[in-house]
Amino acid sequence: MLATHEDIIITRNGTEVAKLTTKLQETDVVREKYETSGYGEKASYEEFLELRKHSDERYEYIDGEIYLLSSPKTAHQFAVTQLIVKLSNCLQGTDCIPFVAPYDIELQKPNGEMNMVQPDLMVICDLDDKFGDDDYYKGVPTLVMEVLSNSTRRKDLLIKTALYRDCGVKEYWIINPDEKQVMIYHFEDNIEVTAFKTGEVAKSYIFEELTIEVEGVFRG
Repeated sequence: MLATHEDIIITRNGTEVAKLTTKLQETDVVREKYETSGYGEKASYEEFLELRKHSDERYEYIDGEIYLLSSPKTAHQFAVTQLIVKLSNCLQGTDCIPFVAPYDIELQKPNGEMNMVQPDLMVICDLDDKFGDDDYYKGVPTLVMEVLSNSTRRKDLLIKTALYRDCGVKEYWIINPDEKQVMIYHFEDNIEVTAFKTGEVAKSYIFEELTIEVEGVFRG
């Protein structure tokens, strides 16, 4: 059994406040029951693509499992709307373009396993270079944002954090409407995580111009 160690740096307002060292093993799997396509607990990527071709439902495929995406609620959509406006204004005139779900993103892990997700928001900086004949983007977004909901909380916090890190996403924002909090992961040699709360300004690690007042993201 292969084991690795990984440092997670916890910072607040740019100051390191703690470092966690975690031991990860290949056999450690986080599972949560979601409504699946009917193929069972695992499905091949080809089966998923066949399902996607013949269904109007929205699905994600991660680590061999198919997840049916439920309809988002008001708090979720309010945050998404505020964020896409802020991203569009901030990145205007640059080569980086913000996108909003539903938009399929195909991600390949280092071991060759294929995955497909629909991030709530994403920033793509190489669209012209990675644009496919099927009118879909074929690269890896530079930045991804997910807004937590009851049905996606553990998937966004655990499964997708590992997926985005392994597939080359540089920065991952987790937006938590219940706690009115924004967590930003920066994936480099170590993982840096900064948490921002109401009254603070969330600042991107990789886009110097991207700053968002946390209070303005949430409704009420």
